[in-house]
Amino acid sequence: MSRHRGCHAVALLLLAGSGLTASLSAQVAASGPRSLTLAEALDIAEKESETVGIARAELARAQGDQRRARSAYYPQLNGSASYQRAIESQFSALETGTDTSTGPAPTCNRFVPQPGLPIDQRLDSLESAVQCASEANPFGNLGNLPFGRANTYRFGLSFSQTLFSGGQVRGQSQAASAGVRSAALGLTSARAQLLLDVTGAYYDASLADRLLIIAQATLEQADTTLSQTQLAREVGNLSEFDLLRARVTRDNQRPVVIQRRADRDLAYYRLKQLLDFPLDQPLALTTELGDTNLVASPRLAAVVEQEGDTTTSRRAPVRQAAEAVTAQRGLLRVARGQRWPQVAVTSQYAQLAYPKRVDPIGADFVSDWSVSLGLQVPIFTGGRIGGDEAVARANLRQAELRLQQSSELAEVDARNAAIQLEAAQAGWEASAGTVEQAARAYQIAELRYREGISTQTELLDSRIQLQQAQASRARAARDLQVAKVRMVLLPALPLAFSPAAPTAQPASSTAPVAPVPTYQQPQPQAVEAGLTGVTQPGVAGQ
Repeated sequence: MSRHRGCHAVALLLLAGSGLTASLSAQVAASGPRSLTLAEALDIAEKESETVGIARAELARAQGDQRRARSAYYPQLNGSASYQRAIESQFSALETGTDTSTGPAPTCNRFVPQPGLPIDQRLDSLESAVQCASEANPFGNLGNLPFGRANTYRFGLSFSQTLFSGGQVRGQSQAASAGVRSAALGLTSARAQLLLDVTGAYYDASLADRLLIIAQATLEQADTTLSQTQLAREVGNLSEFDLLRARVTRDNQRPVVIQRRADRDLAYYRLKQLLDFPLDQPLALTTELGDTNLVASPRLAAVVEQEGDTTTSRRAPVRQAAEAVTAQRGLLRVARGQRWPQVAVTSQYAQLAYPKRVDPIGADFVSDWSVSLGLQVPIFTGGRIGGDEAVARANLRQAELRLQQSSELAEVDARNAAIQLEAAQAGWEASAGTVEQAARAYQIAELRYREGISTQTELLDSRIQLQQAQASRARAARDLQVAKVRMVLLPALPLAFSPAAPTAQPASSTAPVAPVPTYQQPQPQAVEAGLTGVTQPGVAGQ
């Protein structure tokens, strides 16, 4: 009986689990894919991006270095408190004298000469004073000093102020301030690169959707042609060769559809990764691929100071290189400042107490206060200062050459962006009307084929031309959108070929400038249309 009850319970649990799974699947199916516009994608990406978060952390670290470098301008004040317990001391004998076998030492009164007394009384008083002094402990008066005390309390304040450092403090502050400005530019570049990446990924996914639809439509057309060919073969109007050719054409289109579907999935995975979405979450992209209006202008304008400014000096990488030159000049000043004397004023103030008990309450505190003016002059350092100066000069020269290199690359990059925008605009305009003409030509070819006027070769050529026209139109729309966004974000974008970043900081720098990461532009896969179904690599935003 109990066995039957257990079987019933297991069956009920299985039914409940299957019902729960079915209900969850129904809820997911009912909810449908999440609608997503390009503007929403850009907002979400900037909030969830790890790259932007890393750039913000770099800026916060640079600001911390700046505060640390500037702190040397201000006086330094520190407080301290300590308690010391002496277990055994070499001064312990001072408390009771050197000989404790005869009891405590006698107390001697001060000797005062009295000329009016007789000679014998005066001699007696002098001899008594000498005898008492010889028997007294010579270290008895040191018992009130801190030597050998069991308990010692110390509460103190220490003050220091640098008066002259040979320009080291100024150089460190200059380098740290340049680091903050460079990190801020790095954050702007990271945001601009993210917006360009998300835009490219969004339109890549939309393009993959469009190419999949084109491939599926072409497969349906091939199926229709195969059905018509089979019917014509049955009535004897077409040969077996025509039937085999139609079947091979249909079968060759199936791998194309499979490849387009895989490309579509990969493009969506790339977009979801940038937006920090679960990879299994379905999306429905609502921004039209052929919409040439820049729908994200407010978001893009919030990143750059002036949209589309191609001036070389206004490019973020060039400005970062200029800040690196400023930072290296400050570090060179730090290295040179080591040859100058260092002048500082210091002060120590303390309250001391030596109570007989552990508790300091009620103890007599005494003051200890000193002020000193220090001068430190480097006399011989074994060539360390000269080595620091050589390293700083080399770093400065390297930064100046990198600035020149960045300016040249920025000019080339700006012209490259302008040329690609012109090419994308020309490609979009050239593809206008081609799809309609190709579709009309295919309809005519299909009608002629059904009526037996034309051959299957003509129909196949018309289908290929229609597919190529649709794919070219979709790619032209995608390229135009990405080229527009890249031109708008150009002032803040990193260079396509960034110069190498410095690998070392001078050893003399106590507040080095945090190196700004070089954000390389990623190369997402752009989907290319073709009859073979082979995906060709494309560059988003170039």
